[in-house]
Amino acid sequence: MNERVYVIAGKEASRVNARCQELQDQLLDPEQRMTGLLSVEGAQISIAEVLDELRTLPFLADRRVVVVREADSFVTRYRPALEKYFEKPASTGILVLTVGSWPKNTKLAKKLPKVGQLIEIIPPKRHELPKYLIQYMRQAHGKTLDRGAGELLVELAGEDLTQLHNEADKLALFARDEKAVTVRHVEALAGHNRVFGAFEVIDAMIAGQPMQAITRLRNMFAEDKNAEYTVVGAFAYHLRRMFGARALLQKGQTPATVAQKLRIWHNKDRFFAQLRRTSLEQLGGYIEQLAAIDHAVKTGQAKTQVAMEQLVLKLAG
Repeated sequence: MNERVYVIAGKEASRVNARCQELQDQLLDPEQRMTGLLSVEGAQISIAEVLDELRTLPFLADRRVVVVREADSFVTRYRPALEKYFEKPASTGILVLTVGSWPKNTKLAKKLPKVGQLIEIIPPKRHELPKYLIQYMRQAHGKTLDRGAGELLVELAGEDLTQLHNEADKLALFARDEKAVTVRHVEALAGHNRVFGAFEVIDAMIAGQPMQAITRLRNMFAEDKNAEYTVVGAFAYHLRRMFGARALLQKGQTPATVAQKLRIWHNKDRFFAQLRRTSLEQLGGYIEQLAAIDHAVKTGQAKTQVAMEQLVLKLAG
């Protein structure tokens, strides 16, 4: 490897740290790390100390590797000195910086390709998250995660990777000795309270009881600190199941067949009672309005609880 500097940039700390560890493994053999590696947080070291380490000849190792973690403030503080170092880096030292962001229009960023490499940790897109969770479950816990379970987890927990990691870790503990984590595990642990809460709100909403629906919605926010991020997903999950069930019923399939196909195990009688009071067109309209709320919240145009209360009042009326 001819690179003298590596910058690992990404917002998701666990993935940045994992990539940094992989790079360390590539740069140094295990027996060389005692004398050849210095790993420290940016707030705990000065540029003079970093440069001294990089310029010190390696002892019992092929090279000296200096890793400065969480280095955003370090880069800001010592930018002129780093620019100068990038022009003539140490011949036997390798500098690794992990940062949350790496603006491409800075002098430092423009100098980097001549002496090293930028490794960008790009968050997976929405449709890639189930596959990402399957890999995470296998690597972190040695378990398989069903594709359907991964999709449901994203639906219920949202797209924030830290939240998804937390939910996946809890699922792995919940599954215990079982090798596979399935939809049943997700519904029982991550989804039950949220989906049941959404079920209760929608039940009151369809029955034309706006105040009862609002009370139940507010209880969801009061009882779940993550509701701001998960409530839209919980409603979307339930409404999409209703839409799918209504479509199958209109094709002539029996409620029993529909329940089996869509894995409707809880509150089956009340679920089908809800369907009898709604049409396919109504459900499609609900889902479209929910998608509009999701977009407004993610773009900062609306607050989740306010937008959901407005939607519930409108639909219940």
